[in-house]
Amino acid sequence: MTRYLSQLLGAQEPGFSQSIAQLERAAGLPSADIRLSADIMQKTRQKIASLGLDPADTTGPELYSALHERLKADEARVRSALGVAADATPNAVVAHVQQWVESLDISKECYALKTSTAKRLLKKKPPKVAMKRLGYRSLESMLKHEHPAQLYAAAMAWESPQWHKSFRDQYARLQPADFEARPMVVLFPHTKRWSSLAGEFVAQAKQNVLCFKELGAVVLLPIEAHVDGQAIATLLLVLDHMNDIRAHSSYAKLQQVKPSFGRIIQQSSSSEPYTAAQLAGQPVPWKMIQRYYARFAHAYHPEVFEPHVQPEDLQWHEGEDILARLEPSLQFWQETQNLGLVYDGEPVSLNMLDVALSYCNQLSFADRLVHVVRGNVWHELMMRYLHQSNLEEAVHRQLSSDLMPG
Repeated sequence: MTRYLSQLLGAQEPGFSQSIAQLERAAGLPSADIRLSADIMQKTRQKIASLGLDPADTTGPELYSALHERLKADEARVRSALGVAADATPNAVVAHVQQWVESLDISKECYALKTSTAKRLLKKKPPKVAMKRLGYRSLESMLKHEHPAQLYAAAMAWESPQWHKSFRDQYARLQPADFEARPMVVLFPHTKRWSSLAGEFVAQAKQNVLCFKELGAVVLLPIEAHVDGQAIATLLLVLDHMNDIRAHSSYAKLQQVKPSFGRIIQQSSSSEPYTAAQLAGQPVPWKMIQRYYARFAHAYHPEVFEPHVQPEDLQWHEGEDILARLEPSLQFWQETQNLGLVYDGEPVSLNMLDVALSYCNQLSFADRLVHVVRGNVWHELMMRYLHQSNLEEAVHRQLSSDLMPG
């Protein structure tokens, strides 16, 4: 069974098996790897059967093709549920996605940079190339008419690496007073100028959904070209980034006690933060901690997190579950986050985001995406070990020590 997980994860052997054996001993031999493998294999077979295929005799290419056909049909259903007209432009699809996400009845509260602070940083290091490309003659006019997150997006598209480094250096001097609790935002700048200028970046980067965790913002850039599966892929990416914002928000809240708060934010805003806790000899990412306490609310320990982080801060919303609210037939994709068929020693992902992005980019079977399912399977495996009382207590002690002022 460990071999199955190893192939699904693309892990290096014998290191992976040795790490799992170490975890098994530390956790009291719960056979978490065997249980997870069995769960994934059983649920994958069930999903394959629901596609009308024989679980015992389905090849990787056959499954890959069937998943794309399913996503194509679901894309039409999602567009209908969103009220997207048959002849809608790609930007009209984005607009409907933004409007629906804004209407979602889920927690959107986050701990993010104050707008005044974001503007102050932009004033000290103006994105001059972006300002020129957007047609503004003065920084004051640009700051008045554009949301700071939109200017961050413009800078990402057009400013040099040197500008970005210099701009990020300012983060090292941030203080907790520069942050506030407020709702996260999903923005869609789609003026004629934005539409014409974003095209070059979108074509090169192969994406139009940008996330700025420290701002609590997702920016949807205009897109001119038709993209198969656009509505589903955009929805999933936005919802995924909203989870990233939630995780960064709770992490940033906990860092308020640290004198190095600014340097911590400087790093966490551009790369995934890790904790001092370890499992299998590897540092535990904060995102995994967020997902763990979102699932196992009873494991919450006030002495570790309060007063800065409350249970409601540790939320996580699976995109597949939210899409099933929009269109019930999408229930097929629920609980596919960790599913994959191992074919010729390599995974074929049933994860909806992997499938959607492969479909959008018209990737061949050989070039299929599997990185999302691999990340989810690894998190799931580690969370199952963390759920064992002795390892959970050890991680609590490590977190408590890591979060002490100093």
